Amino acid sequence: MAVDRGTTAGSDWWRGAVIYQIYPRSFQDTNGDGIGDLKGITQRLPHIASLGVDAIWLSPFFTSPMADMGYDVSNYCDVDPMFGTLADFDAMMSEAHRLGLKVIIDQVISHTSDKHPWFVESRTSRTNARADWYVWADPKPDGTAPNNWLSIFGGPGWEWDGVRKQYYMHNFLTSQPDLNFHNPEVQDAVLDAVRFWLDRGVDGFRLDTVNYYFHDKQLRDNPPMIYDAETAGLESDTNPYSMQNHLHDKSQPENIEFLKRLRSLIDSYPDRATVGEVGDGPRSLTTLAIYTSGNDKLHMCYTFDLLGPAFSARFIRRVVSTFQDTVVNGWVCWAFSNHDVVRHVTRFAENPTELERVAKLSISVLAALRGSICLYQGEELGLTEAELTFEDLTDPYGIRFWPAFKGRDGCRTPMPWEAQKHHAGFTETGRSWLPVPPEHVAAAVDVQELDQGSVLHHYRQTLAFRKMHPPLLDGEMTFVDTHDRDLLAFIREKEGERLLFVFNLTREAQDFPLPAMMRNCLPIPVPGFEPRVEGGVVKLAALDAFCARI
Repeated sequence: MAVDRGTTAGSDWWRGAVIYQIYPRSFQDTNGDGIGDLKGITQRLPHIASLGVDAIWLSPFFTSPMADMGYDVSNYCDVDPMFGTLADFDAMMSEAHRLGLKVIIDQVISHTSDKHPWFVESRTSRTNARADWYVWADPKPDGTAPNNWLSIFGGPGWEWDGVRKQYYMHNFLTSQPDLNFHNPEVQDAVLDAVRFWLDRGVDGFRLDTVNYYFHDKQLRDNPPMIYDAETAGLESDTNPYSMQNHLHDKSQPENIEFLKRLRSLIDSYPDRATVGEVGDGPRSLTTLAIYTSGNDKLHMCYTFDLLGPAFSARFIRRVVSTFQDTVVNGWVCWAFSNHDVVRHVTRFAENPTELERVAKLSISVLAALRGSICLYQGEELGLTEAELTFEDLTDPYGIRFWPAFKGRDGCRTPMPWEAQKHHAGFTETGRSWLPVPPEHVAAAVDVQELDQGSVLHHYRQTLAFRKMHPPLLDGEMTFVDTHDRDLLAFIREKEGERLLFVFNLTREAQDFPLPAMMRNCLPIPVPGFEPRVEGGVVKLAALDAFCARI
Protein backbone atom coordinates (compact mmCIF):
# COMPACT_ATOMS: atom_id res chain seq x y z
CA MET A 1 0.00 0.00 0.00
CA ALA A 2 1.33 3.46 -0.90
CA VAL A 3 1.85 5.88 1.96
CA ASP A 4 -0.07 9.16 1.79
CA ARG A 5 2.35 12.06 2.13
CA GLY A 6 -0.11 14.66 0.93
CA THR A 7 1.54 17.58 2.67
CA THR A 8 4.39 17.47 0.16
CA ALA A 9 2.46 16.39 -2.93
CA GLY A 10 2.51 18.30 -6.19
CA SER A 11 5.10 20.46 -7.88
CA ASP A 12 6.32 21.93 -4.57
CA TRP A 13 6.76 18.56 -2.84
CA TRP A 14 10.39 19.45 -2.15
CA ARG A 15 9.54 22.56 -0.11
CA GLY A 16 9.75 21.48 3.52
CA ALA A 17 10.46 17.88 2.53
CA VAL A 18 12.49 15.50 4.70
CA ILE A 19 15.14 13.77 2.56
CA TYR A 20 16.94 10.62 3.69
CA GLN A 21 20.44 10.19 2.30
CA ILE A 22 21.54 6.66 1.41
CA TYR A 23 25.20 5.81 0.99
CA PRO A 24 24.73 2.70 -1.20
CA ARG A 25 28.05 1.02 -0.29
CA SER A 26 27.02 0.89 3.35
CA PHE A 27 23.28 0.35 3.37
CA GLN A 28 22.59 -3.34 2.66
CA ASP A 29 24.55 -6.05 0.88
CA THR A 30 22.52 -8.82 -0.80
CA ASN A 31 25.12 -10.73 -2.84
CA GLY A 32 27.72 -11.43 -0.17
CA ASP A 33 30.54 -9.26 -1.50
CA GLY A 34 30.52 -7.05 1.60
CA ILE A 35 29.38 -3.98 -0.33
CA GLY A 36 25.85 -2.56 -0.33
CA ASP A 37 23.81 -2.68 -3.53
CA LEU A 38 20.57 -1.50 -5.12
CA LYS A 39 18.70 -4.67 -4.24
CA GLY A 40 19.69 -4.05 -0.64
CA ILE A 41 18.25 -0.55 -0.78
CA THR A 42 15.00 -1.97 -2.16
CA GLN A 43 14.91 -4.50 0.67
CA ARG A 44 15.28 -1.80 3.33
CA LEU A 45 12.99 0.87 1.87
CA PRO A 46 10.17 -0.01 4.34
CA HIS A 47 12.46 1.09 7.18
CA ILE A 48 12.99 4.46 5.52
CA ALA A 49 9.28 4.88 4.81
CA SER A 50 8.50 4.08 8.46
CA LEU A 51 10.46 7.17 9.52
CA GLY A 52 7.96 9.44 7.80
CA VAL A 53 10.40 10.99 5.31
CA ASP A 54 9.38 12.24 1.87
CA ALA A 55 12.31 11.33 -0.35
CA ILE A 56 15.53 9.37 -0.59
CA TRP A 57 18.79 10.69 -1.98
CA LEU A 58 21.21 8.10 -3.33
CA SER A 59 24.92 8.85 -3.36
CA PRO A 60 26.57 7.79 -6.66
CA PHE A 61 25.95 4.29 -7.97
CA PHE A 62 27.19 4.96 -11.53
CA THR A 63 29.96 3.12 -13.37
CA SER A 64 33.23 4.12 -11.75
CA PRO A 65 36.79 2.93 -11.00
CA MET A 66 35.89 3.87 -7.38
CA ALA A 67 39.03 5.91 -6.75
CA ASP A 68 36.79 8.29 -4.79
CA MET A 69 34.04 5.83 -3.91
CA GLY A 70 31.93 6.57 -6.99
CA TYR A 71 32.42 10.32 -7.18
CA ASP A 72 34.71 9.60 -10.12
CA VAL A 73 32.19 8.65 -12.81
CA SER A 74 33.21 6.86 -15.99
CA ASN A 75 29.66 6.40 -17.36
CA TYR A 76 26.85 8.72 -16.30
CA CYS A 77 24.11 6.54 -17.78
CA ASP A 78 24.69 3.12 -16.26
CA VAL A 79 24.94 1.37 -12.91
CA ASP A 80 28.27 0.07 -11.69
CA PRO A 81 28.13 -3.76 -11.53
CA MET A 82 29.17 -3.44 -7.88
CA PHE A 83 25.70 -2.04 -7.16
CA GLY A 84 23.67 -4.03 -9.69
CA THR A 85 21.98 -3.16 -12.98
CA LEU A 86 19.66 -0.58 -14.48
CA ALA A 87 16.87 -3.11 -13.97
CA ASP A 88 17.74 -3.18 -10.26
CA PHE A 89 17.57 0.60 -10.19
CA ASP A 90 14.17 0.60 -11.90
CA ALA A 91 12.87 -1.97 -9.40
CA MET A 92 14.19 0.08 -6.50
CA MET A 93 12.58 3.25 -7.82
CA SER A 94 9.28 1.48 -8.42
CA GLU A 95 9.20 0.23 -4.84
CA ALA A 96 10.14 3.65 -3.50
CA HIS A 97 7.29 5.24 -5.40
CA ARG A 98 4.91 2.55 -4.17
CA LEU A 99 5.86 3.50 -0.62
CA GLY A 100 5.29 7.19 -1.36
CA LEU A 101 8.98 8.10 -1.49
CA LYS A 102 10.47 10.43 -4.10
CA VAL A 103 13.85 9.42 -5.54
CA ILE A 104 16.72 11.92 -5.80
CA ILE A 105 20.05 10.84 -7.29
CA ASP A 106 23.49 12.42 -7.31
CA GLN A 107 24.84 14.16 -10.38
CA VAL A 108 28.62 14.54 -10.24
CA ILE A 109 29.19 16.67 -13.31
CA SER A 110 31.92 19.10 -12.30
CA HIS A 111 34.47 16.39 -13.07
CA THR A 112 34.69 12.83 -14.38
CA SER A 113 36.96 9.88 -13.85
CA ASP A 114 40.15 9.88 -15.91
CA LYS A 115 38.81 6.57 -17.25
CA HIS A 116 35.75 8.26 -18.77
CA PRO A 117 35.84 7.93 -22.58
CA TRP A 118 35.60 11.71 -22.87
CA PHE A 119 38.87 12.20 -20.99
CA VAL A 120 40.57 9.23 -22.60
CA GLU A 121 39.98 10.92 -25.96
CA SER A 122 40.72 14.44 -24.73
CA ARG A 123 44.20 13.60 -23.51
CA THR A 124 45.30 11.95 -26.79
CA SER A 125 46.07 15.23 -28.57
CA ARG A 126 45.33 18.96 -28.68
CA THR A 127 43.26 18.59 -31.86
CA ASN A 128 40.84 15.71 -31.21
CA ALA A 129 37.05 16.23 -31.07
CA ARG A 130 37.07 16.48 -27.27
CA ALA A 131 40.40 18.28 -26.88
CA ASP A 132 38.68 21.21 -25.17
CA TRP A 133 36.27 19.21 -23.00
CA TYR A 134 38.56 19.46 -19.97
CA VAL A 135 40.59 22.30 -18.44
CA TRP A 136 43.98 22.11 -20.12
CA ALA A 137 46.72 24.72 -19.81
CA ASP A 138 50.36 25.16 -20.78
CA PRO A 139 53.04 25.16 -18.06
CA LYS A 140 54.84 28.27 -16.98
CA PRO A 141 58.21 28.77 -18.70
CA ASP A 142 59.91 27.01 -15.78
CA GLY A 143 57.66 23.97 -16.19
CA THR A 144 55.57 24.55 -13.10
CA ALA A 145 51.78 24.55 -12.96
CA PRO A 146 49.81 27.36 -14.66
CA ASN A 147 48.84 28.98 -11.35
CA ASN A 148 48.61 28.44 -7.59
CA TRP A 149 45.29 26.58 -7.49
CA LEU A 150 45.19 23.70 -5.03
CA SER A 151 43.35 20.40 -4.83
CA ILE A 152 41.00 19.78 -1.92
CA PHE A 153 42.58 16.34 -1.60
CA GLY A 154 46.08 17.76 -1.23
CA GLY A 155 48.77 19.21 -3.45
CA PRO A 156 48.46 21.30 -6.61
CA GLY A 157 45.18 21.45 -8.52
CA TRP A 158 47.06 20.56 -11.72
CA GLU A 159 48.50 17.33 -13.12
CA TRP A 160 51.01 17.06 -15.95
CA ASP A 161 50.15 14.96 -19.01
CA GLY A 162 53.14 13.88 -21.06
CA VAL A 163 51.21 13.22 -24.28
CA ARG A 164 49.59 16.64 -24.59
CA LYS A 165 52.50 18.28 -22.78
CA GLN A 166 50.02 20.30 -20.79
CA TYR A 167 48.56 20.37 -17.32
CA TYR A 168 44.95 19.47 -16.62
CA MET A 169 42.95 20.87 -13.73
CA HIS A 170 41.53 18.71 -10.92
CA ASN A 171 39.80 20.05 -7.83
CA PHE A 172 39.93 16.64 -6.20
CA LEU A 173 42.04 13.57 -7.06
CA THR A 174 44.40 13.60 -10.04
CA SER A 175 42.12 10.87 -11.42
CA GLN A 176 39.16 13.32 -11.34
CA PRO A 177 39.84 15.84 -14.13
CA ASP A 178 37.56 18.89 -14.24
CA LEU A 179 35.22 19.34 -17.18
CA ASN A 180 35.45 22.60 -19.11
CA PHE A 181 31.98 24.11 -18.81
CA HIS A 182 33.03 27.07 -20.93
CA ASN A 183 32.60 24.64 -23.85
CA PRO A 184 28.88 24.46 -24.85
CA GLU A 185 29.37 20.89 -26.03
CA VAL A 186 30.26 19.87 -22.49
CA GLN A 187 27.12 21.51 -21.15
CA ASP A 188 25.05 19.70 -23.77
CA ALA A 189 26.64 16.36 -22.88
CA VAL A 190 26.01 16.60 -19.13
CA LEU A 191 22.45 17.80 -19.74
CA ASP A 192 21.93 14.73 -21.92
CA ALA A 193 22.98 12.60 -18.93
CA VAL A 194 20.48 14.44 -16.73
CA ARG A 195 17.79 13.88 -19.36
CA PHE A 196 18.55 10.14 -19.35
CA TRP A 197 17.57 9.86 -15.69
CA LEU A 198 14.61 12.21 -16.04
CA ASP A 199 13.26 9.93 -18.76
CA ARG A 200 13.79 7.03 -16.39
CA GLY A 201 11.50 8.70 -13.85
CA VAL A 202 13.73 10.07 -11.09
CA ASP A 203 12.15 12.87 -9.08
CA GLY A 204 15.17 15.05 -8.53
CA PHE A 205 18.92 15.56 -8.45
CA ARG A 206 21.44 16.39 -5.78
CA LEU A 207 24.13 18.34 -7.60
CA ASP A 208 27.59 17.62 -6.24
CA THR A 209 29.90 20.65 -5.90
CA VAL A 210 27.46 22.76 -7.88
CA ASN A 211 29.59 25.91 -7.61
CA TYR A 212 32.67 24.19 -9.05
CA TYR A 213 31.48 23.90 -12.65
CA PHE A 214 33.27 26.95 -14.07
CA HIS A 215 36.79 28.28 -13.62
CA ASP A 216 38.33 31.65 -14.38
CA LYS A 217 39.29 31.65 -18.06
CA GLN A 218 42.30 33.85 -17.30
CA LEU A 219 43.58 31.30 -14.76
CA ARG A 220 44.39 34.03 -12.24
CA ASP A 221 46.03 33.06 -8.96
CA ASN A 222 43.84 32.83 -5.88
CA PRO A 223 44.73 35.33 -3.14
CA PRO A 224 45.34 34.17 0.43
CA MET A 225 42.34 33.78 2.71
CA ILE A 226 42.09 36.36 5.46
CA TYR A 227 39.87 35.17 8.29
CA ASP A 228 38.02 37.68 10.43
CA ALA A 229 36.05 37.31 13.64
CA GLU A 230 32.98 36.01 11.80
CA THR A 231 34.85 33.34 9.89
CA ALA A 232 37.32 32.35 12.61
CA GLY A 233 37.23 28.61 13.11
CA LEU A 234 36.64 27.84 9.44
CA GLU A 235 40.36 27.81 8.71
CA SER A 236 42.44 24.67 8.92
CA ASP A 237 46.19 24.30 8.95
CA THR A 238 45.78 20.60 8.18
CA ASN A 239 44.83 21.24 4.55
CA PRO A 240 46.47 24.18 2.71
CA TYR A 241 43.36 24.42 0.49
CA SER A 242 41.65 26.46 3.21
CA MET A 243 44.50 28.99 3.18
CA GLN A 244 43.36 30.35 -0.20
CA ASN A 245 40.45 32.64 -1.00
CA HIS A 246 38.96 30.67 -3.88
CA LEU A 247 37.93 33.58 -6.07
CA HIS A 248 38.98 32.11 -9.37
CA ASP A 249 38.77 28.29 -9.33
CA LYS A 250 35.03 28.08 -8.49
CA SER A 251 31.80 30.10 -8.04
CA GLN A 252 32.25 31.92 -11.33
CA PRO A 253 29.46 34.17 -12.70
CA GLU A 254 29.11 32.06 -15.86
CA ASN A 255 27.59 29.32 -13.72
CA ILE A 256 24.33 31.27 -13.47
CA GLU A 257 23.44 30.81 -17.14
CA PHE A 258 24.21 27.10 -17.02
CA LEU A 259 21.98 26.64 -13.97
CA LYS A 260 19.21 28.36 -15.92
CA ARG A 261 19.72 25.86 -18.76
CA LEU A 262 19.55 23.03 -16.27
CA ARG A 263 16.39 24.41 -14.64
CA SER A 264 14.74 24.79 -18.03
CA LEU A 265 15.37 21.11 -18.70
CA ILE A 266 14.12 20.08 -15.24
CA ASP A 267 10.97 22.18 -15.64
CA SER A 268 10.10 20.40 -18.88
CA TYR A 269 9.31 17.36 -16.71
CA PRO A 270 6.54 17.60 -14.10
CA ASP A 271 7.20 17.68 -10.35
CA ARG A 272 10.99 17.41 -10.43
CA ALA A 273 13.44 19.21 -8.15
CA THR A 274 17.12 20.02 -7.64
CA VAL A 275 19.22 20.50 -4.53
CA GLY A 276 22.72 21.86 -4.95
CA GLU A 277 25.73 21.33 -2.70
CA VAL A 278 27.45 24.68 -2.15
CA GLY A 279 30.91 24.64 -0.63
CA ASP A 280 32.13 28.22 -0.71
CA GLY A 281 33.58 28.93 2.73
CA PRO A 282 32.30 32.15 4.32
CA ARG A 283 30.51 33.05 1.05
CA SER A 284 28.34 29.91 0.99
CA LEU A 285 25.07 31.59 1.96
CA THR A 286 25.63 34.39 -0.55
CA THR A 287 26.24 31.83 -3.28
CA LEU A 288 23.16 29.90 -2.14
CA ALA A 289 21.09 33.06 -2.42
CA ILE A 290 22.23 33.65 -6.00
CA TYR A 291 21.72 30.03 -7.06
CA THR A 292 18.17 29.73 -5.66
CA SER A 293 16.76 33.18 -6.44
CA GLY A 294 14.24 33.95 -9.17
CA ASN A 295 12.70 30.49 -9.61
CA ASP A 296 14.85 29.94 -12.69
CA LYS A 297 17.92 28.19 -11.27
CA LEU A 298 18.06 25.62 -8.44
CA HIS A 299 15.04 24.77 -6.30
CA MET A 300 17.19 24.66 -3.15
CA CYS A 301 20.75 24.28 -1.91
CA TYR A 302 22.52 23.13 1.19
CA THR A 303 25.77 24.40 2.62
CA PHE A 304 28.29 23.20 5.19
CA ASP A 305 27.37 25.93 7.68
CA LEU A 306 25.70 23.54 10.15
CA LEU A 307 28.09 20.67 9.45
CA GLY A 308 30.81 21.89 11.80
CA PRO A 309 31.45 21.43 15.53
CA ALA A 310 29.23 24.25 16.80
CA PHE A 311 25.88 23.35 18.39
CA SER A 312 24.86 26.47 20.25
CA ALA A 313 21.94 28.88 20.23
CA ARG A 314 24.16 31.77 19.18
CA PHE A 315 25.71 29.88 16.27
CA ILE A 316 22.49 28.43 14.85
CA ARG A 317 20.72 31.76 15.20
CA ARG A 318 23.56 33.54 13.39
CA VAL A 319 23.60 31.06 10.51
CA VAL A 320 19.83 30.99 10.05
CA SER A 321 19.51 34.78 10.46
CA THR A 322 22.23 35.33 7.88
CA PHE A 323 20.40 33.00 5.53
CA GLN A 324 17.10 34.82 6.03
CA ASP A 325 18.74 38.21 5.54
CA THR A 326 20.65 37.07 2.45
CA VAL A 327 18.25 34.77 0.64
CA VAL A 328 15.20 36.71 -0.53
CA ASN A 329 13.10 34.10 -2.32
CA GLY A 330 15.34 31.04 -2.35
CA TRP A 331 15.11 27.87 -0.29
CA VAL A 332 17.57 25.99 1.88
CA CYS A 333 18.02 22.38 2.88
CA TRP A 334 19.44 22.09 6.41
CA ALA A 335 21.48 19.11 7.62
CA PHE A 336 23.69 18.24 10.57
CA SER A 337 25.35 15.17 9.00
CA ASN A 338 26.23 13.68 5.65
CA HIS A 339 28.76 11.32 4.08
CA ASP A 340 31.59 13.88 4.18
CA VAL A 341 31.67 14.98 7.83
CA VAL A 342 32.03 13.51 11.30
CA ARG A 343 28.63 12.32 12.52
CA HIS A 344 26.91 15.13 14.39
CA VAL A 345 26.26 13.22 17.61
CA THR A 346 30.02 12.86 18.01
CA ARG A 347 30.60 16.51 17.07
CA PHE A 348 27.95 17.91 19.41
CA ALA A 349 28.09 15.67 22.50
CA GLU A 350 30.52 16.73 25.22
CA ASN A 351 30.66 13.30 26.88
CA PRO A 352 29.33 9.77 26.27
CA THR A 353 26.51 10.10 28.79
CA GLU A 354 24.68 12.70 26.71
CA LEU A 355 24.93 11.05 23.29
CA GLU A 356 21.31 9.91 23.21
CA ARG A 357 19.98 13.22 24.52
CA VAL A 358 21.99 15.15 21.91
CA ALA A 359 20.77 12.81 19.16
CA LYS A 360 17.16 13.47 20.12
CA LEU A 361 17.51 17.22 20.62
CA SER A 362 19.36 17.75 17.34
CA ILE A 363 16.57 16.25 15.20
CA SER A 364 14.02 18.28 17.18
CA VAL A 365 15.91 21.47 16.34
CA LEU A 366 16.40 20.49 12.70
CA ALA A 367 12.73 19.63 12.27
CA ALA A 368 11.67 23.03 13.57
CA LEU A 369 13.89 25.14 11.27
CA ARG A 370 12.49 26.80 8.16
CA GLY A 371 13.59 24.86 5.11
CA SER A 372 13.80 21.30 3.89
CA ILE A 373 15.92 18.92 5.92
CA CYS A 374 18.28 16.10 5.04
CA LEU A 375 18.96 13.11 7.26
CA TYR A 376 21.97 10.85 6.79
CA GLN A 377 21.55 7.10 7.13
CA GLY A 378 22.19 5.90 10.67
CA GLU A 379 21.55 9.20 12.40
CA GLU A 380 18.06 7.91 13.22
CA LEU A 381 19.90 5.36 15.39
CA GLY A 382 22.10 7.99 17.03
CA LEU A 383 25.22 6.45 15.47
CA THR A 384 28.51 7.97 16.51
CA GLU A 385 31.61 8.45 14.38
CA ALA A 386 33.45 5.14 14.05
CA GLU A 387 37.06 5.00 15.23
CA LEU A 388 39.03 3.26 12.51
CA THR A 389 42.66 2.28 12.19
CA PHE A 390 44.79 3.49 9.30
CA GLU A 391 44.71 -0.06 7.91
CA ASP A 392 40.91 0.11 7.72
CA LEU A 393 40.82 3.31 5.64
CA THR A 394 39.63 3.42 2.05
CA ASP A 395 39.05 7.18 1.76
CA PRO A 396 41.88 8.80 -0.26
CA TYR A 397 41.27 12.08 1.55
CA GLY A 398 41.91 10.49 4.94
CA ILE A 399 44.85 8.44 3.72
CA ARG A 400 46.46 11.61 2.35
CA PHE A 401 46.14 13.65 5.56
CA TRP A 402 46.40 10.93 8.22
CA PRO A 403 46.78 11.25 11.18
CA ALA A 404 45.91 14.95 11.43
CA PHE A 405 42.68 14.23 9.52
CA LYS A 406 41.22 10.75 9.70
CA GLY A 407 39.07 11.05 6.59
CA ARG A 408 35.43 10.30 5.93
CA ASP A 409 35.29 6.55 6.46
CA GLY A 410 34.24 6.99 10.08
CA CYS A 411 30.80 8.21 9.01
CA ARG A 412 30.47 5.69 6.16
CA THR A 413 30.54 2.41 8.06
CA PRO A 414 27.71 -0.08 7.33
CA MET A 415 24.19 0.30 8.70
CA PRO A 416 23.55 -2.04 11.65
CA TRP A 417 20.24 -3.82 11.10
CA GLU A 418 20.19 -6.91 13.32
CA ALA A 419 22.42 -7.07 16.37
CA GLN A 420 22.75 -10.87 16.52
CA LYS A 421 23.66 -11.37 12.88
CA HIS A 422 26.94 -11.41 10.99
CA HIS A 423 28.15 -7.81 10.56
CA ALA A 424 24.90 -6.67 12.21
CA GLY A 425 22.89 -7.93 9.25
CA PHE A 426 24.58 -5.65 6.73
CA THR A 427 26.08 -8.61 4.87
CA GLU A 428 25.11 -12.22 5.46
CA THR A 429 28.26 -13.97 4.26
CA GLY A 430 30.77 -11.35 3.09
CA ARG A 431 33.41 -9.31 4.88
CA SER A 432 32.02 -5.76 5.12
CA TRP A 433 34.09 -3.22 3.20
CA LEU A 434 34.43 -1.21 6.42
CA PRO A 435 34.11 -2.72 9.89
CA VAL A 436 30.90 -2.43 11.92
CA PRO A 437 31.87 -0.96 15.32
CA PRO A 438 30.59 -2.82 18.42
CA GLU A 439 28.81 0.31 19.65
CA HIS A 440 26.89 0.42 16.37
CA VAL A 441 25.88 -3.22 16.72
CA ALA A 442 24.39 -2.37 20.12
CA ALA A 443 22.35 0.40 18.44
CA ALA A 444 21.01 -1.80 15.62
CA VAL A 445 17.57 -1.21 14.17
CA ASP A 446 16.05 -4.38 15.66
CA VAL A 447 17.29 -3.42 19.14
CA GLN A 448 15.82 0.06 18.94
CA GLU A 449 12.52 -1.19 17.54
CA LEU A 450 11.88 -2.87 20.91
CA ASP A 451 12.61 0.28 22.93
CA GLN A 452 9.89 2.93 22.82
CA GLY A 453 12.35 5.45 24.25
CA SER A 454 14.99 4.86 21.57
CA VAL A 455 16.44 7.42 19.20
CA LEU A 456 14.74 5.58 16.34
CA HIS A 457 11.27 6.01 17.84
CA HIS A 458 12.10 9.62 18.66
CA TYR A 459 12.87 10.31 14.98
CA ARG A 460 9.54 8.83 13.92
CA GLN A 461 7.66 10.84 16.52
CA THR A 462 9.48 14.06 15.68
CA LEU A 463 8.93 13.77 11.95
CA ALA A 464 5.25 12.97 12.56
CA PHE A 465 5.06 16.08 14.77
CA ARG A 466 6.56 18.12 11.94
CA LYS A 467 3.96 16.80 9.48
CA MET A 468 1.10 17.58 11.90
CA HIS A 469 1.95 21.29 11.99
CA PRO A 470 1.91 23.08 8.59
CA PRO A 471 4.00 26.04 9.85
CA LEU A 472 6.95 23.66 10.17
CA LEU A 473 6.87 22.73 6.50
CA ASP A 474 7.04 26.14 4.89
CA GLY A 475 5.78 28.71 7.37
CA GLU A 476 7.56 31.94 8.25
CA MET A 477 10.22 32.00 10.96
CA THR A 478 10.94 34.87 13.36
CA PHE A 479 13.50 34.81 16.14
CA VAL A 480 12.45 35.80 19.67
CA ASP A 481 14.66 37.87 21.96
CA THR A 482 16.01 35.73 24.82
CA HIS A 483 17.52 38.70 26.72
CA ASP A 484 21.07 37.37 26.78
CA ARG A 485 19.98 33.92 27.87
CA ASP A 486 21.79 31.20 25.90
CA LEU A 487 18.58 29.89 24.34
CA LEU A 488 17.35 29.39 20.79
CA ALA A 489 13.82 30.79 20.51
CA PHE A 490 11.71 31.46 17.44
CA ILE A 491 8.17 31.51 16.10
CA ARG A 492 6.98 29.47 13.12
CA GLU A 493 3.67 30.59 11.63
CA LYS A 494 1.38 29.91 8.72
CA GLU A 495 -2.31 30.52 8.02
CA GLY A 496 -3.11 31.69 11.53
CA GLU A 497 -1.21 29.00 13.42
CA ARG A 498 1.73 30.37 15.44
CA LEU A 499 4.12 28.07 17.24
CA LEU A 500 6.77 29.19 19.72
CA PHE A 501 9.88 27.01 20.06
CA VAL A 502 12.52 27.35 22.75
CA PHE A 503 15.59 25.12 22.77
CA ASN A 504 18.18 24.90 25.52
CA LEU A 505 21.35 23.60 23.91
CA THR A 506 23.43 24.14 27.04
CA ARG A 507 24.33 21.69 29.80
CA GLU A 508 22.59 23.74 32.51
CA ALA A 509 18.93 24.24 33.38
CA GLN A 510 17.62 27.57 32.10
CA ASP A 511 14.50 29.68 32.53
CA PHE A 512 12.68 31.43 29.70
CA PRO A 513 10.22 34.08 30.90
CA LEU A 514 7.39 34.14 28.39
CA PRO A 515 6.81 37.60 26.89
CA ALA A 516 3.60 39.23 28.12
CA MET A 517 1.74 38.61 24.86
CA MET A 518 2.59 34.89 25.08
CA ARG A 519 1.55 34.25 28.68
CA ASN A 520 -1.69 32.60 27.58
CA CYS A 521 0.05 30.21 25.20
CA LEU A 522 -0.98 26.57 25.00
CA PRO A 523 2.02 24.25 25.54
CA ILE A 524 2.26 21.45 22.98
CA PRO A 525 4.23 18.35 23.95
CA VAL A 526 7.43 18.10 21.94
CA PRO A 527 8.26 14.40 21.48
CA GLY A 528 10.85 13.36 24.04
CA PHE A 529 10.82 16.53 26.16
CA GLU A 530 8.72 17.68 29.13
CA PRO A 531 9.69 21.16 30.36
CA ARG A 532 7.44 22.82 32.97
CA VAL A 533 5.74 26.20 32.83
CA GLU A 534 5.50 27.92 36.20
CA GLY A 535 4.24 31.46 36.70
CA GLY A 536 4.79 32.42 33.08
CA VAL A 537 8.32 30.97 33.05
CA VAL A 538 9.38 27.97 30.99
CA LYS A 539 11.66 25.74 33.07
CA LEU A 540 14.04 24.02 30.69
CA ALA A 541 16.40 21.26 31.76
CA ALA A 542 19.79 20.86 30.12
CA LEU A 543 19.43 19.91 26.43
CA ASP A 544 15.68 20.51 26.47
CA ALA A 545 12.95 21.67 24.10
CA PHE A 546 9.64 23.52 24.48
CA CYS A 547 6.79 24.29 22.09
CA ALA A 548 3.55 26.21 22.53
CA ARG A 549 0.74 27.52 20.34
CA ILE A 550 0.46 31.30 20.75
